[in-house]
Amino acid sequence: MSEQDLNKIRVRIDELDREIQSLISERAECAQQVAEVKMRAGDKALFYRPEREAQVLRAVKERNTGPLDENEMARLFREIMAACLALEQPLKVAYLGPDGSFTQMGALKHFGGSIKGMPTAQIDEVFREVEAGNADFGVVPIENSTEGVVSYTLDTLLHSSLVICGEVDLPIHHNLITHCDDLSAITKVYSHQQSLAQCRNWLNKNLPGVETIAVSSNSHAVTLLKNDATAAAIAGPMASDLYSVPVLFKNIEDQLDNTTRFIVLGKQSVPVSGEDKTSLLVMLHNKAGALHDLLSSFAERGISMSKIESRPAQSSGTNTATWEYVFFIDIRGHRDDKNVADAIADLEHKSAMLKVLGSYPVAVL
Repeated sequence: MSEQDLNKIRVRIDELDREIQSLISERAECAQQVAEVKMRAGDKALFYRPEREAQVLRAVKERNTGPLDENEMARLFREIMAACLALEQPLKVAYLGPDGSFTQMGALKHFGGSIKGMPTAQIDEVFREVEAGNADFGVVPIENSTEGVVSYTLDTLLHSSLVICGEVDLPIHHNLITHCDDLSAITKVYSHQQSLAQCRNWLNKNLPGVETIAVSSNSHAVTLLKNDATAAAIAGPMASDLYSVPVLFKNIEDQLDNTTRFIVLGKQSVPVSGEDKTSLLVMLHNKAGALHDLLSSFAERGISMSKIESRPAQSSGTNTATWEYVFFIDIRGHRDDKNVADAIADLEHKSAMLKVLGSYPVAVL
């Protein structure tokens, strides 16, 4: 290809950039008009509509023809939508911090980079910030593909007034972050207990006998290296960049498809988006066939159950007898769908307790 041909392509790119910029500005103006209508209606609580955003992103992926991957195209649109939403009303989002945590990465993936982040030290603080109205939404981890559920999140959901209004699936790649030049100089490793477990085989093979110390979050682990030259942390690349601590080894997780699911917490119920999930908490009567009866409520109505997890009721602070359990269940469909609504009504008669934790769009990205 000649230099003349390259110049023609560059001229066309410049023309397209101007068109794209003009269209983004026009979209932002439309967002401002939406904000004005909502402000006049006094509808301040519903600037962010999870079901609307999910529908837009699904449409972006469906009409994508390449060469960009459909998820990459949707990610670009999410950032445009986030910037436009910030013109209406910037979202305040609480998450397990400090900055650089995987939970922050999950929040940014779901909401885009225009949010006002509110890092907290503990998962229950995320719940409290949203319940108190200091944050519009919160993001907390709920399960990992390797290590299973985050029990503390499930137990906190039991007593919270918040609802689940979204979910985020985030591939997790763990890095060994340290000021040490080689493994032999490392005397201890800090990380969240889930991350330590997700890298157990690598640690046993490469750092046998080295002390592992569980802390509140991966990013907090990296901050501890400031005053400990012989320590290492397991965390993501964002924490390494943010706190200027080098990565010694990349991708040390035992399972390469390691993924963490996060949930988005809020106060608003989310309308039907067309592709939804509903999360339930059910306590059964202690009698033969109780679990079979529960499952039949879904099977008879053609409802797919994507998850069921049991937790001792007493560990969740429930006033129950020893060896009684609560079940956390995810099903496909929205609570306003007739078959789901009928199943929930059926379960109310069969169960000792039933709590609908929320209906929300299935993760788009």
